[in-house]
Amino acid sequence: MRIVFIIIPRYGLAPDAGIACTLNWTMDNATRSERSRATIIQAALTIISRDGPGRLTLDAIAREAGISKGGLTHQFRNKEAVLRALLEESTSRFNKFAEDYLMQHGADSPEAHLATQIEVSREALKQPQSVAFAILGAMGEDPSLLAISRDLDAKRIEHIKAEAADPELAVLRWAAARGLLLTSLFGLCPVSDEERDKLFSRLLDSKQWHLPNTTSTPK
Repeated sequence: MRIVFIIIPRYGLAPDAGIACTLNWTMDNATRSERSRATIIQAALTIISRDGPGRLTLDAIAREAGISKGGLTHQFRNKEAVLRALLEESTSRFNKFAEDYLMQHGADSPEAHLATQIEVSREALKQPQSVAFAILGAMGEDPSLLAISRDLDAKRIEHIKAEAADPELAVLRWAAARGLLLTSLFGLCPVSDEERDKLFSRLLDSKQWHLPNTTSTPK
């Protein structure tokens, strides 16, 4: 619904003032909507981190966000929609991290995309484990979310292969970083945090993966 204010030009008021008021009201309404969505997403994150994914309900989110349940369902129809928004927010945040990393370290440097994705996996470990579980749970409940994640990874691997001297080795390093991330999230990683960080650093160090050719030439 859009409210149009009709203003009669007088006392020097511009003839198009009514249009300006309409646009300003529309923009303010959109801003309020975005703020409400951000508040709801943050409330969901707080509940998951503090109480666990099992306590995430629409009633709990509405209480935490300080809004009515009707106001919540106006933005998100159900809990799955909130979880989907969490996944999208997480994806957007890590995409921003990747863009900043590429800009800082140089997109034209060797294996830049591989290094970026390894760093993204390491950065992902900084988010609360319960949030990661909730996002993984949402992906399990909605196969379309799995498809989105899989398609994004496929595009990333294309970039990684295109820049690598040894595409298979590059993908292997990417998979190792992803494995460190997933085993850590599920509490299955057998190494300490310090050792895991060293492994990430070694995966990043291209010099350690460019082995010299030691095959002797037949005489």
